[in-house]
Amino acid sequence: MSVAMRYSTPAIVLHWLVALLIFVGFPLGVYMVDLPLSPDKLKLYSYHKWIGITVFLLVAVRVSWRLMHTPPSLPAGIAVWQRRASQIVHGLLYALILAIPLSGWLMSSAKGFQTVWFGVLPLPDLLEKNRELGDLLASVHKVLNFTLLGLVILHVGAALKHHFIERQPFLQRMGWGRKERT
Repeated sequence: MSVAMRYSTPAIVLHWLVALLIFVGFPLGVYMVDLPLSPDKLKLYSYHKWIGITVFLLVAVRVSWRLMHTPPSLPAGIAVWQRRASQIVHGLLYALILAIPLSGWLMSSAKGFQTVWFGVLPLPDLLEKNRELGDLLASVHKVLNFTLLGLVILHVGAALKHHFIERQPFLQRMGWGRKERT
């Protein structure tokens, strides 16, 4: 595989950092929400918010990078409908990965809980305190997260199908395996 078939190193690093943070932040959010109120629960909420804000910032950098750097083309054998599906899924993934932390930040603001990034940088409240709106935003945040889960399963499944069944170098495109020299 030529180097042109791989994403750039910054794109690969940002992809896997965001993936790792999501793989930690999502189950943490599911786990913590039903815990009884305690100092430990509040600590987990802080960690969850730190992860969310970090994901938001990293994805903003990733989107900026992608706008300035053309990603590698899909292999020639990919059907037109699969190319279109890939574009749609990637667009939705980016939108959700930006919308989810924003919805969490909005929810925290509406519920009257300031977000303090890494315990040192207080972020401004985006909304006035409004319990009903906070509850609505909690539902939105949950729906967005489970929609993301479905799309991540689709994304990973498609990459694995193309790589292992169709024998196309999809995993190497995002940094798995050896990089061949050109």
